[in-house]
Amino acid sequence: MRTRPTLDWTPSGDLPPGTTDLQPVADLLGAGGVLVLSGAGISTESGIPDYRGEGGSLSRHTPMTYQDFTAGAPARQRYWARGHLGWRTFGRARPNAGHRAVAAFGRHGLLSGVITQNVDGLHQAAGSEDVVELHGSLDRVVCLSCGARSPRRELARRLEEANAGFEPVAAGMNPDGDADLTQEQVAGFRVVPCAACGGVLKPDVVFFGEAVPPQRVDQCRRLVREAASLLVLGSSLTVMSGLRFVRQAAEAGKPVLIVNRDRTRGDRHAVTRVALPLGAALTTVADRLGVPVDGGAAGGPGQP
Repeated sequence: MRTRPTLDWTPSGDLPPGTTDLQPVADLLGAGGVLVLSGAGISTESGIPDYRGEGGSLSRHTPMTYQDFTAGAPARQRYWARGHLGWRTFGRARPNAGHRAVAAFGRHGLLSGVITQNVDGLHQAAGSEDVVELHGSLDRVVCLSCGARSPRRELARRLEEANAGFEPVAAGMNPDGDADLTQEQVAGFRVVPCAACGGVLKPDVVFFGEAVPPQRVDQCRRLVREAASLLVLGSSLTVMSGLRFVRQAAEAGKPVLIVNRDRTRGDRHAVTRVALPLGAALTTVADRLGVPVDGGAAGGPGQP
């Protein structure tokens, strides 16, 4: 029997409360060797909504699962129609103060690495290097038949040509770049096949219900082992793909700090959770540490 992936969880009453004291974050970063694990909450200030925060997309939208995507053409038509429209907005997103602060911490040698659950490419656009994209990236597509990978901008061009005049008005956008459209709005949308073999194209991201590639998990586990501490930024840690690294760090006796306005599934494993907006919080920490944060905004994932 097919089961739905875990999309949400109910916080228990015994979770420790959050704080507004940023000194533990400053102390952690000042000591160096910090591994950052980021989630959708770090990108909300760039105009990309999160899944579970206040007004999160799960309140109105059920993400496409791998099982649904591969089950038949109607689901793929719905996904690519919504995704094609969403990409026009998603691809124009710019890094915010939180992304820029993380990049600045990296340039000053305070980080051992960055793992992101996001698929928006904004850490790299802000200047972070060697980012592990746990769930892949929307700026690439992969063929499920031949395995060929190609840039998303090429697929966007082909979809534009195949769907001239496709200009529906979306009700909103979601963290996976999927715009909210009705079935009537997606009817007639033409999906294009792989240019190499004619197979089914899928964004090069890990869908809900799909496993993260084992070699990527191993890479992240190695980063946790080598880090002095773990700093979680903007993730509810609802799904195991990120929570397992928090558990690994805590079991190894490494300090875990979380900056997230809402309670998370990893709070019980953390030294503390700072309940503040990320951009302002990380900029304040950078100021305390004397780390200058660039004020510019580089291009987003859809930019050349």
